[in-house]
Amino acid sequence: MPAGARGIPRSPPSSRGGRRDDDRGGVRRQAGGEAALGRALEEAALRDARIVLVSSTRGDHVEAGVDAARARLEAAGVPHEVRVSTSAFDPAEDLLGIAEEVDADLIVIGLRRRTPVGKLLLGSNAQRILLDAHAPVLAVKVGA
Repeated sequence: MPAGARGIPRSPPSSRGGRRDDDRGGVRRQAGGEAALGRALEEAALRDARIVLVSSTRGDHVEAGVDAARARLEAAGVPHEVRVSTSAFDPAEDLLGIAEEVDADLIVIGLRRRTPVGKLLLGSNAQRILLDAHAPVLAVKVGA
């Protein structure tokens, strides 16, 4: 059964090494995605499972980290599928829908630190995923 993973940044690359430190937390978001992907690779090896990586974006741009994540998955030799969603839904909705569609037995997400005001104004995708997912959710903190 497939394991689901999420965590590729929604920010396009910049002239600063492919990472953008913008008001949406692009650098932190990428670090959270990298941590989640690393842990998803470990879990896939333990469970002999494939990874369905979900990258969610609003708009036309292709996510900067998708190619790097795909290369990392291929280098690890783990069966995988990469899905890039450009739907009008929010990222949590994208992930939850795909996880249910592929019958994921585990969802791995990256967490990043947010201010209390940021949580209040922007909501929390991680909280929604934790509460609404049909499968267990493994939340990975950067540096953990």
